Amino acid sequence: MTETTVAVIGGGSTGIGTARDLAMRGVDVTVIERGGLASGTTGRSHGLLHSGARYAESDPEGATECIEANQTLRDIAGHCINDTGGLFVQLADDDDEYFERKLNACRELGIDATVISGDEARERVPELAASAERAMVVPDAAIYPSRLVAANAESAANHGATIYTDAPVTDITVSDGKIEQLELDTDTGTTLEPEYVINATGPWADRIASMAGVDFDMKPTKGVMVSVEYDGLEPVLNRCREPDDGDIIIPHENEAVLGTTSIEVDHPDDFDRDRWEIERMFQECGDMLPAIEGTEVVRSWWGCRPLYAPDEANRSDSSVGDERSISRGFTLLDHEQDGVSNFTSVVGGKLTTYRIMAEETADHVCDVLGVDGDSATAEERLPGVSDPAVLDRLVTKYSEPQPTDAGVVSDTSGIASADD
Repeated sequence: MTETTVAVIGGGSTGIGTARDLAMRGVDVTVIERGGLASGTTGRSHGLLHSGARYAESDPEGATECIEANQTLRDIAGHCINDTGGLFVQLADDDDEYFERKLNACRELGIDATVISGDEARERVPELAASAERAMVVPDAAIYPSRLVAANAESAANHGATIYTDAPVTDITVSDGKIEQLELDTDTGTTLEPEYVINATGPWADRIASMAGVDFDMKPTKGVMVSVEYDGLEPVLNRCREPDDGDIIIPHENEAVLGTTSIEVDHPDDFDRDRWEIERMFQECGDMLPAIEGTEVVRSWWGCRPLYAPDEANRSDSSVGDERSISRGFTLLDHEQDGVSNFTSVVGGKLTTYRIMAEETADHVCDVLGVDGDSATAEERLPGVSDPAVLDRLVTKYSEPQPTDAGVVSDTSGIASADD
């Protein structure tokens, strides 16, 4: 039997970020991850550090969170970030009014956005489509989630956190309205006795909650990413139109990641991985960057977004399986109202805003536990981030390179070179 003040279930960006925040405040915290760190949604993203421009006209609050998080991570995350910059590209068939709405919204929210001509955009991206009429320059960037999570884990551990990997939770014991024990499937079997439990398991959150007798619904959507051989792409390319399949290309050194679809699935571990989704990425992304046609596929993968169903109840679906009206915000669920007083789930959100999510979750738990002290995660630089080689050793220490950044992190053992 091992006692801990706070147990965090989930070793993605939000779970590890929350553990780091709590540990820096002096809280005894234990992280539990069923696989390697970042092996769920976090490491299967497209690797974009949002500027907020994508959401500026549709979700101002979310866009403001993104630009705030973007600026903070540039300060603390070093070589977890590649400051590529970004372009929102208007092709000949795209709506002038949509471009103007996005531009005005960015400027109102303080997101740096300037307009360049199609010719200027092609000077920056020589193989950009001839039909590109103009582009908006925004502070997007690439993010390497394996490095980011490993650096957060090292910081958490340096402040006293304990981290279990390859340790799925097999049972949760609830007694008198409190979680008393967590059973972990480790080599020797591990029982944790936590004072408080945080569920940060992304699209699996409802399944973990049900083990404690708590009922809520997630609405996961799958998205495909395709990494192709493409050297020399500098900025992130976004198609400046209403969000749709295949409207983003992210540079990852000598590769480019094409994304993505958005289709609701019943289970985040069990869904079809359809070839047509990969083909659609080439078709749609190829409208912006025709030179990707015929490029070699390095690997392809799918991720599931951790979307909270009640937030989506009043949103419309396109009726063709496209769930792009879904919110990308996050929600804290205090399960005291569900009869389990020492249990909170954090659901929704984006990789870009993980640190904000972690801070708010840690604030809530510290309020419950009576812990004084403010978050310092926005000020303290993450360990190892000045040296990519150190970061890559940390990735190996806690997991392995995940699909998003397998072409960047030096140790690529265990990563398939084709469709997985």
